[in-house]
Amino acid sequence: MTPARALRTSTDDGTGVAVLTLDRPERHNAVDVAMAAELSAAWRAFRYDDSVRVIVLTGAGDKAFCTGIDRAAQVPQPGSPYTIDDPLLTIGPKANDLWKPVIAAVNGMACGGAFYLLGEAEFLVADEHATFFDPHTTYGMVSAFETIHMAQRMPFGEVARMSLMGTAERISARRAYETGLVSEVTAPGGALAAAVRAAETIASCPTEAVQGTVRALWSAKEATRAQALAHAPHLIALGNLPAERQAELFEARRGRGFRTR
Repeated sequence: MTPARALRTSTDDGTGVAVLTLDRPERHNAVDVAMAAELSAAWRAFRYDDSVRVIVLTGAGDKAFCTGIDRAAQVPQPGSPYTIDDPLLTIGPKANDLWKPVIAAVNGMACGGAFYLLGEAEFLVADEHATFFDPHTTYGMVSAFETIHMAQRMPFGEVARMSLMGTAERISARRAYETGLVSEVTAPGGALAAAVRAAETIASCPTEAVQGTVRALWSAKEATRAQALAHAPHLIALGNLPAERQAELFEARRGRGFRTR
């Protein structure tokens, strides 16, 4: 039996806008190993598809954009203490050398590994009921890649507060807009349409100029970002609790309250 695909893609040939949808709503669009491979393949396919000039990334359903790595995913790790195998490293467009603009339409929760995707989008549009949080420290994990991605978009203190407080606090769409993480907040259910409208405007411009502008924007911060990301695997290897201890913390804290700003 062929496994169900975890992504949906639709393309409007008239506008040059593609919508890429994370399609595991029953798992809050969490990323498993198969979905990670599909994402990498999708971004690489967009590189060669000249009919696509801008991509909108969103999540199926209204509960979550993406909640990071699927807790049920089995990710074998090498025996060496000097390396980790992280399937999320190549789920973003920039990690796959795609320099066409990507706009994220965020609906519901966006947390943890979702920042690998959001951190490589050009800008974010969010429903007013969207929330952003980073659960890593709560469950005995180092927030490294996620924190580095968000530090490129938000004030230092805001990133520090979100990453250090774990599940105890969530950032509302309005607060995300105030801190620069989100560029537009829409009424519930309106993020995808607003992102598509923005994408259509961008796609109407000459694509060479658009892609050159994307590269220029990213070059302004790429050296610092690359250096920071190089440290991340070592910090994770040193600071993460064993997987079984993480699972114990996850079960013990399930259902506890949180605070939204």
